[in-house]
Amino acid sequence: MTNEPYDLRRVLSELKTHPGQYHETNVAVDPNAELSGVYRYIGAGGTVQRPTQEGPAMMFNQVTGFPGTRVLTGLMASRRRVGLMFHHDAQTLGQFLNDAVDHPVPPVEVPEDQAPAHEVVHKATDPDFDIRKLVAAPTNTPQDAGPYITVGVVLGSNKAKTMSDVTIHRMVLEDKDKLGIYIMPGGRHIGKFASEYEAVNEPMPVTISIGLDPAITIGATFEPPTTPLGYNELGVAGAIRQEAVGLVPGLTVDERAIARAEYTLEGYIMPNERVQEDINTHTGKAMPEFPGYDGDANPALQVIKVTAVTHRKNPIMQSVIGPSEEHVSMAGIPTEASILELTNRAIPGKVLNVYNPPAGGGKLMTIMQIHKADEADEGIQRQAALLAFSAFKELKTVILVDEDVDIFDMNDVMWTVNTRFQADQDIVVLPGMRNHPLDPSERPEYDPKSIRVRGMSSKLILDGTVPFDLKDQFERAQFKEVPDWQKYLK
Repeated sequence: MTNEPYDLRRVLSELKTHPGQYHETNVAVDPNAELSGVYRYIGAGGTVQRPTQEGPAMMFNQVTGFPGTRVLTGLMASRRRVGLMFHHDAQTLGQFLNDAVDHPVPPVEVPEDQAPAHEVVHKATDPDFDIRKLVAAPTNTPQDAGPYITVGVVLGSNKAKTMSDVTIHRMVLEDKDKLGIYIMPGGRHIGKFASEYEAVNEPMPVTISIGLDPAITIGATFEPPTTPLGYNELGVAGAIRQEAVGLVPGLTVDERAIARAEYTLEGYIMPNERVQEDINTHTGKAMPEFPGYDGDANPALQVIKVTAVTHRKNPIMQSVIGPSEEHVSMAGIPTEASILELTNRAIPGKVLNVYNPPAGGGKLMTIMQIHKADEADEGIQRQAALLAFSAFKELKTVILVDEDVDIFDMNDVMWTVNTRFQADQDIVVLPGMRNHPLDPSERPEYDPKSIRVRGMSSKLILDGTVPFDLKDQFERAQFKEVPDWQKYLK
């Protein structure tokens, strides 16, 4: 293991030793729709329009309009690759992250000479300052409202400076020193902090760190109830890496930034100021989001006034395709961890594993592997599903399977639905509940009897577990165990 400080460059150096996991190109590419269009074929996966596939992380070394800047995409667009980067079995990453939440390694402040994020400094007071020329933020599609920062970690604190939080939001470059930021209502601590500042008409200082190791970007996506108000998710990253995240004071704002980020934007969330998301394009679209559809442009995004852009020498701009497998890794794996933590506390030993597959973009669907020890456990599987729904309003579909089913193999999951499931008794529908507003089917005209306002949904449980008293009639065909089977491939 290298003794280099833990950051994106160290992770990439190690990733290059794994065949097929990393590729870079010197072919010129336009960041305006072309870069994402290229990677769609190479490795985006997720809910991206077909054809797509699982492929290597991709570094584009020649980005039109941004000499000296490289753009990285797809770093987390493979669960197997996340496992490699975390040095952990990909199938048990949920429990691994749970352990990190329970045993955080808090961030530490480091001196300026240990902050390569400040190697190059551009301040808004410079006469030629323009974030659109400094930050190589791609657009995903030609319909996007503009260039987007898709994997920028926003760090902010409450007014009393007693709590800090990190979250990831979509942020569009609107002007030379202005970003529009979409903070989803409810549940985001940054939004609560911003409301405190807005109530007294004061700007809220924030930093935005881009180009980070995956422990930070995945750890930052934990939400309540797993990480309640006041819990700084940088501690999760520290536990995953077994090395504290280094922070450094901002140069133009009273807030800290991640010291080894490739890029840092400093600025203020402005009070009582809003901007139309597609003010520069008027397409009516924002960017493609995790369900696989273009998000509608928001008429009133909160505004970040940028006061500085800093970056490392020969910087790496990191970007994510909205509906790609990267979103599944960033949002889905922490949600798996949270569901496991909740069910282990309420019904210990009954939920063996959880998987949030790409089909739900990491948020809308969960597959739960259930252990029934005796007849008294019959029905516990549906209790587990209700627990998941109660804690995570964005969850729409839960599929319940037995412990002999591989939850990471959708063919095996659907085999369960076809052979251990009867629709008239194993479907549970829960109408009129809250869900994620980016699901386009959640509109009153789609289902007026159950959906009164946008963002409501009927939720679904597919119970593919065998009734305990019939278990012996559903034993899979047992093949002979051949431990040395791989010798026949040599």
